[in-house]
Amino acid sequence: MDVPFTTRYGIEAPYWPAGFALGGVALLAVARSRGRWWRAPAAALFAQAALYLHTTLRGKHVAWRRELDRLALNGDERLLDVGCGSGAVLIAVAKRLPRGRAEGVDLWRSRDQSGNDPARTRENARAYDVADRIRLHTADMTELPFPDGSFDVVTSALAVHNISNSADRRRAVAEMARVLKPGGRLVLVDIMHVTDYARVLADAMTNLNCRGLGINYWYGAPWLPARVLTGTRR
Repeated sequence: MDVPFTTRYGIEAPYWPAGFALGGVALLAVARSRGRWWRAPAAALFAQAALYLHTTLRGKHVAWRRELDRLALNGDERLLDVGCGSGAVLIAVAKRLPRGRAEGVDLWRSRDQSGNDPARTRENARAYDVADRIRLHTADMTELPFPDGSFDVVTSALAVHNISNSADRRRAVAEMARVLKPGGRLVLVDIMHVTDYARVLADAMTNLNCRGLGINYWYGAPWLPARVLTGTRR
């Protein structure tokens, strides 16, 4: 099944593609007065903006569909999406849980994702007819408001790196492990610190695996790739 482009879920860090595009425009202006060779770096910036938008509007959805396929869910699981934002992963999972529940946690900051608001997430859930399977929580990922062993699956997409303090990032990742049931599975995607997350989880989880997600998750260039960390709770 093809995955269409969609703006329904907003754009992560929208100032980045805007910056690439504005930089390209500025270099084209320079090229008019200082020489055509300035067109090459301008074209590179436009290409970065285009690749970034491909990732955030389509590519990431392709990548997550594959990761969710790997989980082979039964349909009755309880899942937590940490940093759920406008609901791209949350809703994709909820579609696969006709007898289960998908819960999302976020602080709803627009600097992390354009249009980041729980009302928008609920609207998206209604649009895909999964509102009855979803529950939203306003909470800090470093202090998840759930008892130990509450969830069968925990997912997170480009959320933890937004925490500037390394100790708090470690705490957030440890919280994800804490709320997983024994045998529960983690799927964590991020663009930074992923190997650090794996070290934090080494004692709590088994079958840890970290790998790249390819061009569909490049944020503007090959040197800005997202990687996925998966594992199973001991």
